[in-house]
Amino acid sequence: MTRALPETRQLPRALYRAEQVRALDRIAIEQQGIPAEELMERAGAAAFSLLRARWPQAQSLLVLAGAGNNGGDGYVLARLAHRYRLGVRVLTLGDHRRLQGAALAAAEAYQALGGSIEPFERLPPDAELIVDAMLGTGLERPLTGLWADAVAQSNASRAPTLALDIPSGLHADTGRALGVAIEAAATISFIGLKCGLFTGLGSDYSGEVFFDGLRVPALIYASEIPTARRIDWHQQARLLPRRRRSANKGDCGYLLVVGGDLGMSGAARLAGEAALRAGVGRVAIATHPAHAAVLNLTRPELMVHGVSTPAALDALLQRATLVALGLGLGQEDWGRALFRHLLAAKQPLVVDADGLNLLAQDPQRRDDWVLTPHPGEAARLLGCSVAEVEQDRFAALRQLQDRYGGVVVLKGAGSLISGPGLRPAAVCVDGNPGMASAGMGDALTGIIGALIGQGMELALAAEVGVCLHSAAGDRAAEQGQRGLIVSDLIAALQPLLGLADAGLADAAS
Repeated sequence: MTRALPETRQLPRALYRAEQVRALDRIAIEQQGIPAEELMERAGAAAFSLLRARWPQAQSLLVLAGAGNNGGDGYVLARLAHRYRLGVRVLTLGDHRRLQGAALAAAEAYQALGGSIEPFERLPPDAELIVDAMLGTGLERPLTGLWADAVAQSNASRAPTLALDIPSGLHADTGRALGVAIEAAATISFIGLKCGLFTGLGSDYSGEVFFDGLRVPALIYASEIPTARRIDWHQQARLLPRRRRSANKGDCGYLLVVGGDLGMSGAARLAGEAALRAGVGRVAIATHPAHAAVLNLTRPELMVHGVSTPAALDALLQRATLVALGLGLGQEDWGRALFRHLLAAKQPLVVDADGLNLLAQDPQRRDDWVLTPHPGEAARLLGCSVAEVEQDRFAALRQLQDRYGGVVVLKGAGSLISGPGLRPAAVCVDGNPGMASAGMGDALTGIIGALIGQGMELALAAEVGVCLHSAAGDRAAEQGQRGLIVSDLIAALQPLLGLADAGLADAAS
């Protein structure tokens, strides 16, 4: 009983809201004739298989069981563990005598083997492994009382926790904690992956995510359009355009980076260097005259121009194929004047940082730009708080795209991307906490600009760029996450792209 379940990179791409997964469950039962008891047996068996593969040395486990179907999955797992002579203790929350249907049958089958059920009062201090089978995907209000106590005690325990379907207390659709939530070492999700597992705080609570479809027929999924899609560099690398052997720099785009007010020149420099490493043909930087002469001293490939007035941009715009705007731009008179001038330009824009802050003060909508806000910038663009953005990142993404048009990248853990032709929205699952470092967003802006310059449509460039950026962060973090700086990420771009290009060449040969 040591079958390993798929690793995270092999998970399904489709993500669903909780109500959609419940609908899929009903179709499997009512239209496909799979008894609810059989689905519960499959779920419990899949979870036990993962438990044995993930923690093969564990000799005992503690199951926290609720009074619904999530608890029923836990009773199936407990019965299997008992049969395999593991030490099993089941503590219930809620009145287990009110169990019905498949969950009741699962509890009775566990008891028939001699298993005992005890009410939860406190977590035993010697717990070796905890199974969270308390609450499923239907939770909408904060946990209180005994439920909150059970979660808090589990999180304080040194024992790892396996969550069944979703960590108790985590909102399945948004990934926010409803008061408190289980901090699982691993989560096994059933029938459909839930959106909330992959963005915002969801990844903190879910740990390593596994999936089992419970062998339901594939045709049932035709009834529900996924709410979102998981994307990663392994998938997106295949979408890079092949570069012709006869290509010259003029074929690969001319990116104009505009930014760098006094004391803020580094952002534009980082964006420009990242763009070059991502393959753009040429990069020009229009920046404050005070530091233009020194900005490219260690990167002479960057063409740097001191710009005092908006009119000085016109000659550069005649050559540029697109513009990255806002990096260190500031919000003083110099930056505001350049910002207003560039909004009238015909080139596509990638807008970040102070460009977004200025846009929030004078909202406009256009189709040919990519906006890349972090939650703070998103809050300013929407006129709300950061907490409101993080409470439902998918809703914030939709509001940003509806209000400002174009393509929107809502950055953060599990960055979200939405735009014309991107239905459903995409969730990037690459990246790591070491990327919580200054300048990372500047590099992303340069990477997305570089891909647009090489001929990608804006929406596709945003998806591929976000995944390339995150994968480069992962590669750079192989030496350790703490202390990772954006220059490490930029250095990892060329090797990653080299591997992708080799794969494209192999596929074509």
